[in-house]
Amino acid sequence: MSPTERPPALAELRAEIDRIDEAMHRLLMQRGEIIGCLIRTKKTAESGSAFRPAREADMMRRLVERHAGMLPLDTVESIWRVIIATFTYVQAPFRVHADFSSGESAMRDSERFHFGFTVPVVAHLGAAGVVAAVAAAKGDLGLVPVTASAADGAWWSALEGADVPKIIARLPFVERGDHPAGLPVFAIARPHPDAIVTDIEMWSIRVAGWGKRPAQALAGVVETMAVPDRVSDGAALLASIPRDRTLAEVTGALVEAGASVRSQALVGSHATRYTVTADATGR
Repeated sequence: MSPTERPPALAELRAEIDRIDEAMHRLLMQRGEIIGCLIRTKKTAESGSAFRPAREADMMRRLVERHAGMLPLDTVESIWRVIIATFTYVQAPFRVHADFSSGESAMRDSERFHFGFTVPVVAHLGAAGVVAAVAAAKGDLGLVPVTASAADGAWWSALEGADVPKIIARLPFVERGDHPAGLPVFAIARPHPDAIVTDIEMWSIRVAGWGKRPAQALAGVVETMAVPDRVSDGAALLASIPRDRTLAEVTGALVEAGASVRSQALVGSHATRYTVTADATGR
């Protein structure tokens, strides 16, 4: 605006805001109509079948990359998360089973941020209870803290084998130091073939001869959680293996460090974490 131009009157600005608000509402209603067409096209009422973590992660990345202006990224991300989760629920109703054993406040923040208030949440005190509930349901989803309580032991062992739930996502999709719902959690569900994304594979590995040397050997290869066996020198591991690494590299590092691998099983996968730096750029 040039110095000689008259600034818009408050009434004009408020009318423009009202126009934008109405347009957004109408677009949401149009989105709902498309979802209705999608339901009729698929001819399915199968719960949980609409959850697509790969697509959602891509949507969040694109949202962050195009965002600009004074509106905080937290607000934009939370609005989109609620829109996605609510329309997913309308398309195929599901419940979220959440492990509150490591702290109810942080887990509830994560659940509400990613799924809003429309999707029902069921509280559990332990990762094992979440996995069991998801396994017994037709299409529910579970949330377990990445650093679950040690009292749960190797909870991921229940994800081994066929026709059982798997890790299908790691939340939040967009990570940053000041995230309002920054608790890292695994999303667990019975995977739909279209929902699987294999940027990072999750492997359950059981070893004998676990100790400082094997732990140090893996630290330089992949991110790993370990639950030592209380009655032997073994351990149950949950290894996050990205595409630029292989399972053979992980098991080879263990053997070279003096451990022996007893078993290995794929228990899920998820998208690569998208990190936003302090200057709001992504990588």
